[in-house]
Amino acid sequence: MPEMTFLVRWPDGTEASCYSPSLVMHDYLTTGGVYPVDEFVSRSTEALGVASVRVAERYGFACTSALAQADEIRSAASAFAVGSVEILRMEPGLPA
Repeated sequence: MPEMTFLVRWPDGTEASCYSPSLVMHDYLTTGGVYPVDEFVSRSTEALGVASVRVAERYGFACTSALAQADEIRSAASAFAVGSVEILRMEPGLPA
């Protein structure tokens, strides 16, 4: 199962590298996309939940790294009442 990372810029300008055990993030976020904080949290945590389920289906156990990443995203987002999150990079990209 291919893993990926995605780099985000929070409303205060800080950047964070995030991890997903699945390329499913491409179904929820796009490179260069700008999302209101609450929408980013919703999209990314849903995608990470799907990724964890995919790991469970394949290996027989949930991906704790995906679940931890979702927790980190929710925690970081709690600092922002308003603003947007920009997706700076998603690696690897989608196959052509």
